[in-house]
Amino acid sequence: MKTVMEWLTEPTEPSVRYLAMRDLAESSPGDLRQAREKIPSKGWVKTIHDQRLPGGYWFDRSSLWSPKFLSTNWMLLVLSDLGVTKGLPWVAESAELWRDAFARPDGGFSPPGREKSEFCIVGNTARGLVKFGYEDDPRVKSALLWLARNQAPNGGWDCFGRNGVVDGWEGMSAFAELPRQKWTRSVKKAADRGLEFYLEHRLTREGHRYDPWFRFHFPYHYFYDALIGLEFVTALGGGSDPRAAKAVSLLKKKRRSDGKWSLEAAQPDTMNTVVSKSLQEYINKLRPFALEAVGKPSKMITFRALRVLKRLGEPVPSE
Repeated sequence: MKTVMEWLTEPTEPSVRYLAMRDLAESSPGDLRQAREKIPSKGWVKTIHDQRLPGGYWFDRSSLWSPKFLSTNWMLLVLSDLGVTKGLPWVAESAELWRDAFARPDGGFSPPGREKSEFCIVGNTARGLVKFGYEDDPRVKSALLWLARNQAPNGGWDCFGRNGVVDGWEGMSAFAELPRQKWTRSVKKAADRGLEFYLEHRLTREGHRYDPWFRFHFPYHYFYDALIGLEFVTALGGGSDPRAAKAVSLLKKKRRSDGKWSLEAAQPDTMNTVVSKSLQEYINKLRPFALEAVGKPSKMITFRALRVLKRLGEPVPSE
């Protein structure tokens, strides 16, 4: 039987192989270069690339945002998590199309037709562009400053009219991806305040229990769960804080007997969750999107979970 690391680094899914070698195994630069070069050759990245249309977009050039989970915005968010960068010309073409179309006069990002930037879109677009290698782009720098300026007094961010809530996580993930040498004073202040906000909320404590926060999913798009919170909290140095202990315990409890984690939901996820009639009608119009089978062992969830535990000082399993 393969070990968990052998499973993650098998060549069938070169994106996960590369990410696991980079963040878990800490492989040599030469081995990493070879692994990265193979990412577009098969698996998820190749599937997404093969659906890309001439001109660098997916589905519809006139709307890079809709339909949700299938169009350019969503495909690029997924790709940004799979280890590809602007070093691939086709990634650069699509990423720059996205950047230029979404850049707004107020310094943030939002789809064409919207005058003002929307928080979740600013955070997601900035995070994706940073991961693609655009951290020095003026529009990305402007978006990060927009996030800092628009932070709520309690340290969180607005999400669809609700002021400073746990669901408003995208800015924290953008900050966590930005290399520390690129941080400005305002970014550091916002990241520190945001970290305190999430720790105060124990990553998942806000009002009544919201079940989707306790189900791990990928791609995450703009949906939150405890693993997402643990990723940016540990990346920003807050993982050892006692207030993160409950979320860490949840992560460990979800580990299967074979050392892997399962994909627990595809988004949008309302399973066993009470939602309003209008929200349910909206969700019914959407097509759930997932790269792996729900309920089965997930390479992406397992990789992300092990990376969190490694940041907390736990050894990567070798058996």
